[in-house]
Amino acid sequence: MADRYELRLPALEVRQGNRKIYCFAVDGKKLHSFAAVSRVRRDDASTLQGYQRPEVLSHIRGIRRYLESDNAMLPNALVLAFDDSVRFETGARPRACVDYSVPGELVIPVDESLPDEDKPALIVDGQQRSAAIRDADLGEFPVAAVGFIADTQEDQRSQFILVNSTKPLPKGLIHELLPETSGHLPPTYARKRLPAQLMTRLNTGNGPFYGRIASPTSPDGNIKDTSLLRMLEHSLFEGALYQYRNPEDGSGDVERMLKHLRNFWTIVKDTFSDAWKLPPRQSRLTHGVGIQAMGFVMDTLTEGMAAEDVDCDEVRNAVLGLMPITAWTSGMWRFPDGEQRRWNGLQNTPNDIRLLTDLLVRSVRG
Repeated sequence: MADRYELRLPALEVRQGNRKIYCFAVDGKKLHSFAAVSRVRRDDASTLQGYQRPEVLSHIRGIRRYLESDNAMLPNALVLAFDDSVRFETGARPRACVDYSVPGELVIPVDESLPDEDKPALIVDGQQRSAAIRDADLGEFPVAAVGFIADTQEDQRSQFILVNSTKPLPKGLIHELLPETSGHLPPTYARKRLPAQLMTRLNTGNGPFYGRIASPTSPDGNIKDTSLLRMLEHSLFEGALYQYRNPEDGSGDVERMLKHLRNFWTIVKDTFSDAWKLPPRQSRLTHGVGIQAMGFVMDTLTEGMAAEDVDCDEVRNAVLGLMPITAWTSGMWRFPDGEQRRWNGLQNTPNDIRLLTDLLVRSVRG
């Protein structure tokens, strides 16, 4: 077979609102000749590339064993995002037909010499199944598939989240993708899009959080992304960052938010420099309980304050005043009601976050 050819597959074009999807069958053994798995990563400019989770090898092995058994069946359709090199050619309409469904052929250009990033299709859903078929000891294994022609990679990411919204997608992957999606998202995801955008910018730009937040594209980070997101979300909806946010549409002045955050957390980093350098198991400052409690301190000290004014003696002195009562890396926490905890006795639970927040906020309020 030539390295370059057109794969012509019988298909149905189905109209859904303003979009069109294509339902077809394809030999799973041929799938990787024109479709790639776009794994999430960041390039040298910290731009998000791809969107898939890494292959789960044990899951793939299990599917492969099943496929190699008698009477194997994969009834669920794979979902593919095509670029505009793929086209649909309308066939003869049958006598009994409906307006929203048209038979024809899906024409896919195949060049087996192309690297994955240049292939005309990306696997949005079905990465493990496609890998298992590829590796299985089978001559062929036809599968059902649904494809759509994506406008942009942002469109692909939106469809990926929506297709997988009822499955247990890793939260870190969702948080990484949300800032660079387009279109309508479920309310729970839409609320987190701006916090996720801020978190990504903090992790990839200059400042105290650079490279420190654990994510699929920052595996060496050690500050939990969920803890930082909770801190950002509270500040955006109820705290110091609310002043930069448009409550009507959820947008905001991201640059001023980032300046506000970097100014405050640079003060925290400078004041508690030893504790800031350490991972959460050695420091309660970089632990979820510390990140969220200090977020409440930021809201208390800087609410209504312009981003440019956060880096001031008033805020620096207030944070410095916390030193005698904090036990980030050693010693004991002593609370007003007489309760005492070892330095690492505070956990990332609502009760302990509230306990530490009350101690720190009372101190900065005087």
